[in-house]
Amino acid sequence: MEGSDTNNTTYSNSTSTSSGDPPPPAAATVAVVMSPCAACKILRRRCTEKCMLAPYFPPTEPTKFTIAHRVFGASNIVKFLQIPESQRADAVSSMVYEASARIRDPVYGCAGAICQLQKQVNELRAQLAKTQAEVATMQFQQANLVALIYMEMAQQQSSQQQQQEFESSPQQSSMEDFNVPSPHYQQSNINYFEDNPSLNSLWEPLWT
Repeated sequence: MEGSDTNNTTYSNSTSTSSGDPPPPAAATVAVVMSPCAACKILRRRCTEKCMLAPYFPPTEPTKFTIAHRVFGASNIVKFLQIPESQRADAVSSMVYEASARIRDPVYGCAGAICQLQKQVNELRAQLAKTQAEVATMQFQQANLVALIYMEMAQQQSSQQQQQEFESSPQQSSMEDFNVPSPHYQQSNINYFEDNPSLNSLWEPLWT
């Protein structure tokens, strides 16, 4: 049976003997055990040294090949790997991802996941634009507030400066500013009335 050859392959250097002959010495027997890759193990075929699937489907990850085989099939996987060796690892990752998405969403598969991610990207872009607009508004308000504070400080300094200049300057409060005649002017008027007695008679009552 072909499946029995995939588990263990034993190479022996001993010659064929009859059933009655004694067994060969232990030193003359060399056993080499080869573990098949996950693909060959699932497909139940012999895994050779030049197996194309062995580097990408190791025996420790059988689920990886099971998912890809369930959606694409073994023949398609082999066809997809007919590309340069440097691109095979990415191709296997893409196949496994597409197969996983197709199992989760049989209708849209990977396209549904891409659309969902694109929707999230658009929502995040809208939130980012809104946040940037709010930041710009806050920066504009802050700039206006700072300018207003500077204007108020400048006006306050100017008013204080004017007040200091007004307090430091001598106050011109002479009698002429208030239209009060000077003593010399009052004395000259008195002398004028004394020198002119006729003017004094005008102030006498009419009935005298």
